[in-house]
Formats: sequence, C-alpha cells, structure tokens
Amino acid sequence: MAAVKRPHMPVMLVANDLLEGDVVFAATEGWTRDPREACIARDDSHAQALESFAADEFRLARIVDPYLVEVTLNAKGHPVPRHYREVLRMLGPSNRLDLGKQADFKF
Repeated sequence: MAAVKRPHMPVMLVANDLLEGDVVFAATEGWTRDPREACIARDDSHAQALESFAADEFRLARIVDPYLVEVTLNAKGHPVPRHYREVLRMLGPSNRLDLGKQADFKF
C-alpha cells in the first residue's frame, strides 16, 4: 500500500464553514476566520491531531473540505500559505484590498 503524501511542515488546517461557507482555520479552541489565530503544526503528530479534529468536526456537520496547508511564518509569526491558491482563499473573494478579509486582517 502506498504511503500517504503529507505536506511539508509547518502546516495549518483549513476548511469551509458548512453554514456560512467561509474559509475557516483550526484554532486552539474550535475554528476562526482569522488566519493569524490558526494552530500551526510543526510535526507529524500535531498534523495528525489536526486531521483527527477535522474528521470529528466533519462528522458533526460543522465544516466541509478540511485539509492541511503548507505555510511559512512571516516576521510577525503569522502563517502565510506557500501556494498562491491558498493565499487567495485566505484573503477573501475580492481583488480589492479595501474589501473582504484582506481589509480586516493585516499580515
């Protein structure tokens, strides 16, 4: 059986809130819409714990499409996704910097 391909550390867990549709990030207690509050896994055991949390939350119909995202930490210690697709998801649906999440969350 082939081994499961895991993203490179560090990672954060993202999903979509089932009722609101917003991108959410696993936080110390539940979910947050603010990526600066996301839990960051730096090793496989923490990443597996985040995936177990996501599986439970999916079974409880709170979130959909959970997965781990590779991140780097900026000078302020905030996670920044390594892939452009995830940067767009994190910032919000607008290409205007004065609207959406990018206006609320300064990285």
